[in-house]
Amino acid sequence: MSENQNLLAEQRRALILDEVRRRGGVRVNELTRKLGVSDMTVRRDLDALARQGVLEKVHGGAVPLVEASTHEPGFEAKSGLELSAKEDIARTAAELVAPGTAIALSGGTTTYALAQHLLDVPDLTVVTNSVRVADVFHAAQRTSGRRPGAATVVLTGGVRTPSDSLVGPVADQAIAALHFDVLFLGVHGISLEAGLSTPNLAEAETNRRLVQSARRVVVVADHTKWGVVGLSSFAGLEQVDTLVTDAGLPADARAEVAEKLRLVVAGERADRTTAADGADI
Repeated sequence: MSENQNLLAEQRRALILDEVRRRGGVRVNELTRKLGVSDMTVRRDLDALARQGVLEKVHGGAVPLVEASTHEPGFEAKSGLELSAKEDIARTAAELVAPGTAIALSGGTTTYALAQHLLDVPDLTVVTNSVRVADVFHAAQRTSGRRPGAATVVLTGGVRTPSDSLVGPVADQAIAALHFDVLFLGVHGISLEAGLSTPNLAEAETNRRLVQSARRVVVVADHTKWGVVGLSSFAGLEQVDTLVTDAGLPADARAEVAEKLRLVVAGERADRTTAADGADI
């Protein structure tokens, strides 16, 4: 962690969170030296991170928040985390979408960010089990009217989860009858051993159906999802074609992922490959 007094608050807090997770805890005086800011600034940052539920404040510092494998934060709680990373991932993932294709977007805050970058891609058919994702497209149509090339959106039914995804038998049956070119999948956790996982059993089954109905699977997940394991695994890494993540993913994790699938790091790509005419993504 380099000393930099001019870091934005969001960048500074991301660095603090990475340090807490990497070391298993940090002291306030260590952070003030490394970041070159005051004790008061560090304490405000720790307060903000504690309110977001990503670390626990202790006397003189902070430690990681140990969550149960069944804990599922709500959409609003997750939407304030890793904002810059999610935006970078969404912008990069949107470049993989070709006009006129059928795509699926799962629930999650990263797929929600991605949806906002797809509004100008013409003639898409979008299948989603996310109320929030569907709202992005519907709101755009309400604002500007039904324009030529606007996306056709298919929203599955189902039971709503804390993350505003629709899951359960109704959603599963609807998805099983469909086939799409590319699935963009947000995840609670991703690891070599457990693959893709979620704390919600019903969501795991619905995600499993999404994976089965997709010709290609693209996982969109920021670096904090790496090494996280939820209660239920729903896909192995061998079922994923591409992982789009951010520059915070450590070098050792990058090497492990690259052995299994295509790794795209937002802002670091050397190529501009798209999904046009079935190109490998």
